[in-house]
Amino acid sequence: MDLADAALLLAAGLAAGTVNAVAGGGSLITFPAMIAVGLPPVPANVSNSVAVFPGYVASVAGSRVDLPPGRALATLVPTTIVGTIAGALLLLATPARAFELVVPFLVLGATAVLAFQDPLRRLVGHPRDLSPRRRTVAVQAMVAVGAVYGGYFGAALGVMLVAGLALVLDATLARVSAIKNLLSALVGVTTLVVFALFGPVNWAAVALVAPATLVGGYAGARLVRRLPSVVLKTLIVSFGTVIGLYLLYRALS
Repeated sequence: MDLADAALLLAAGLAAGTVNAVAGGGSLITFPAMIAVGLPPVPANVSNSVAVFPGYVASVAGSRVDLPPGRALATLVPTTIVGTIAGALLLLATPARAFELVVPFLVLGATAVLAFQDPLRRLVGHPRDLSPRRRTVAVQAMVAVGAVYGGYFGAALGVMLVAGLALVLDATLARVSAIKNLLSALVGVTTLVVFALFGPVNWAAVALVAPATLVGGYAGARLVRRLPSVVLKTLIVSFGTVIGLYLLYRALS
């Protein structure tokens, strides 16, 4: 790896950390960057999942004041860990072509859910109108789906989590984004353990990207708190659409 490759990975890590905190999908910056410096697709995907973890932790630190009080989030921890392990093991056991074909539609679907959040809420019911049991089941299901996806591929995980949680939680988008950051960090640490033990991680690439995502993640989380909800929603929907179309183009080309 020469100096130009190192500079590319550092820049990609900084941008990805910021994007992950604001909208999610920063892995669509670091993953192609790792491919560009010569890593094969599966090692690039595994190394990318490990490298972006510090950025998620920094995002949690930057958005911690928006997290809900109490122990409500603790009930989501087992679901997140189990779902992530399932997704990570699925990645290691199946051909790369499989997720290349499925992921674009998952990302575009999640983006559409967020874009049409209000009509969908009228259709399925506003979170405040749901019974506590139904609301709990809905939140757990959304987190489980997001965790499996995060362990399997991870790019645009933030978009998927925000879209799903915003549909079933009666909370501001800033709070939903803070919860997304916490769950993404938990997905990140779980994939780190699984891939460090069983995956083909390129630790040189990780050493360059990880510190940069740490800086970008904290800066991005601070930015989110200053953005009006409508602006934040527009950014997430726009970025999710671009990511989904990009992945679809890659899968079909």
